[in-house]
Amino acid sequence: ADAAYLFSEIASIYPITPSSPMATEVDVISHTDKKNIFNDSVKVVEMQSEAGAAGAMHGAMLAGSLATTFTASQGLLLMIPNMYKMAGECLPAVIHVAARTLATHALSIFGDHSDIYATRATGFCMLASTNVEDANNLAAVAHLSAIEGSLPFLHFFDGFRTSHEVNKVMELDEEKVKELVNFDKINEFKKRMLNVDAGIQKGMAENEDIYFQSVEARNELYNKMPDIVNDYMKKINDITGKDYKPFNYFGSSDATNVIVAMGSVCDTTKLVVKDLMDKGEKVGLIEVHLYRPFSTKYLLDVLPSSVKNIAVLDRTKEAGSSGEPLYLDICASLKDKDINIVGGRYGLSSKNTDPSQIYSVYKMLEGELKNNFTIGIEDDVTNLSLPKYDYKLDLGFKEIKIYGFGSDGMVSTSKDIMKLVGGNTDSFVQGYNQYDSKKSGGVTICNLRISDNPINAPFYVTEPDIVLLLKKNIYLNLI
Repeated sequence: ADAAYLFSEIASIYPITPSSPMATEVDVISHTDKKNIFNDSVKVVEMQSEAGAAGAMHGAMLAGSLATTFTASQGLLLMIPNMYKMAGECLPAVIHVAARTLATHALSIFGDHSDIYATRATGFCMLASTNVEDANNLAAVAHLSAIEGSLPFLHFFDGFRTSHEVNKVMELDEEKVKELVNFDKINEFKKRMLNVDAGIQKGMAENEDIYFQSVEARNELYNKMPDIVNDYMKKINDITGKDYKPFNYFGSSDATNVIVAMGSVCDTTKLVVKDLMDKGEKVGLIEVHLYRPFSTKYLLDVLPSSVKNIAVLDRTKEAGSSGEPLYLDICASLKDKDINIVGGRYGLSSKNTDPSQIYSVYKMLEGELKNNFTIGIEDDVTNLSLPKYDYKLDLGFKEIKIYGFGSDGMVSTSKDIMKLVGGNTDSFVQGYNQYDSKKSGGVTICNLRISDNPINAPFYVTEPDIVLLLKKNIYLNLI
């Protein structure tokens, strides 16, 4: 929300779970003294649907205003017609998505990547954040790159697992970020938008004589975008001390077995990779940040030459496809390499993905490869799930698990605990609350961690130091 506010003149919103806190926060900020890069307040407009929010965003961009919005799931699908137009018109729009399950046989408010994958043909560039701190930093990369490269961006992170996690992070230095803005590019954008002096027409009809050529003419912009994103990642790295790249590699320099993934599961995988490396195993992870345009060049830059087997993890199910989207991209990019590539699914509808499941993937890569596998469920119908292993990590965190009921105040209390500890001590914290769409009366489970070091462990607490069981209508002053 902070980054979106900084780079926007207009935010057209329509709240949908779990993206609503972003829009809410931008609205709150607009009523403070905080200013954007134009030293002005952001105009926040709530529409009557996500389609309306996207239409207003599109119209604002055509009028020469930098605009943003926030959405998820079916809300994102309602934006697709306008997304095609914004990409075709080369508008530097940015949509921030708390990626959420699409309703198929049932509705789910929880997270996976089925919504963002459904938009990959629109022409939007797509940038993935792994955790809470990334969401702040890479949101800025998305806006800066959109302005520089004259293409729209969809910046996403895992709904609930990342969007609703309480974590202690380093805030992005916004004064230093403002120095990175290319105002010449902003002026170019404004000059080619609709106004009485520009002499420009938009939204015309084209026939078979020129439409094809117009589509291909945009290739140049997409070809340049990976380098633009990489350049802004380097500049954000200089500010934050991070090491963002379009693809980040973590693991052995001579790894033979590698997982490719994007989103919060990458942090879980890093914990497993570090543990296995300490035991002498040659494993690694390729963490995808820039999903579109998909850059084979930057993928090969980080892929160890020693790799023999790759497992691609997708957080979606595309029924009837020969493979899930990220798997197909990796297969296409590495088709000339002598590497075995298999794909699998995990974490649909926020299904918990713990280290033991990631360990099972590396075990599979060591032996008989299995394509189209699943982890995190026991598939006794089509028998696609990998075997379970008794694998545990010593994380070194203090962990608390609280069982309560919806509306008993425990979710708010757990957040208060995390904010009090994180904001008033040197300790780092992580809080994540399990609850369902039944809201009041349903069971809630609060997963809390405290540590002397930063915590990136996006899975449930399984070996808590303290367990609290709260009986309904009994209130405890935990703090």
